[in-house]
Amino acid sequence: MEAKNVLVTGSSHGIGEAAALAFAKQGYNVGINCNKDPRRGEEVAEQARGYGVRAELYLCDVAESGEVERMMKSFFRDFGHIDVLVNNAGGALKMPAGGFEEMPVDYWDYQIRLNLSHAAYTSRLAVKNMIENGVHGKIVNVGSVHGSVTWVRRKALPYCAAKGGLEMFTKTLGVEVIKHGINVNCVAPGFISTCATTRYNEAELKAFLRKIPAGRLGNVDDIVPLILFLASDAASFIVGQTFVVDGGQSVDGAIDYMLDEPI
Repeated sequence: MEAKNVLVTGSSHGIGEAAALAFAKQGYNVGINCNKDPRRGEEVAEQARGYGVRAELYLCDVAESGEVERMMKSFFRDFGHIDVLVNNAGGALKMPAGGFEEMPVDYWDYQIRLNLSHAAYTSRLAVKNMIENGVHGKIVNVGSVHGSVTWVRRKALPYCAAKGGLEMFTKTLGVEVIKHGINVNCVAPGFISTCATTRYNEAELKAFLRKIPAGRLGNVDDIVPLILFLASDAASFIVGQTFVVDGGQSVDGAIDYMLDEPI
């Protein structure tokens, strides 16, 4: 059987890295995307090749539509078609002190492009390729628990708005393209322990834990199996859904970690 091809954005670390390697282990050819750390991206690609599949690295800031178009064209040239797209890239940036009324417009714009628009930039071209090749493909967006639950610190305002938009994007695109046999769904992680969490000290991590009924931080193994399932044929009747994986933190009421940084 012809191997399937997957592109995972933001896959040089964290959830994206773990997902890319899990797909490779299942026999998928893998497109690795990163923006700031090409050396680490190539290391992930080399690990993927260790499973006997093809893996290519694509350097691209997915918040820039022109760069995304070049990346997708390169992926199609390298692999011919796409079976699965995982829109994982995202995150929040530090911003200057001050209230929302002082927030730089450039910060807002970039956060929306990184956490929401990038999924539209990639999905538009992936859907076109899937339809042209008769592929009943899968698109899995990686959102956040903060797509539905606010983070009170102002730094997260555009982040939360973008992740909330990503959930509605998942719904509307999912309904539109299911007629082509293409499934679009979303995974919304809570606090997941990755290399990014090393910026928090012990007191801050304890503050997070007090808000998680499961009593622990999440890890990539809590997220990746769900991504793999939603990318499989077993999920062909699931359309436009968002699955929150947060240890119960969103179920237990409003989230206020008394921290300045969003997930």
